[in-house]
Amino acid sequence: MTDNRPQNQTFPSAGTPAMGSNSPVRIPSERLFQAGREVVIVHNGRDYRLRLTQYGKLILTA
Repeated sequence: MTDNRPQNQTFPSAGTPAMGSNSPVRIPSERLFQAGREVVIVHNGRDYRLRLTQYGKLILTA
């Protein structure tokens, strides 16, 4: 599966918590996956793949 979307795509108004809040940012999975079933998350220079299974579960692999 080839992903032709921009690699540094941002999601405006992704649900940033109010200043001073200890709540984590909440991003609906539909926004992450959009039309696909896999996204790449870059963390500390490494690529991690977040996949949506046929049963609706999430799998994160390095």
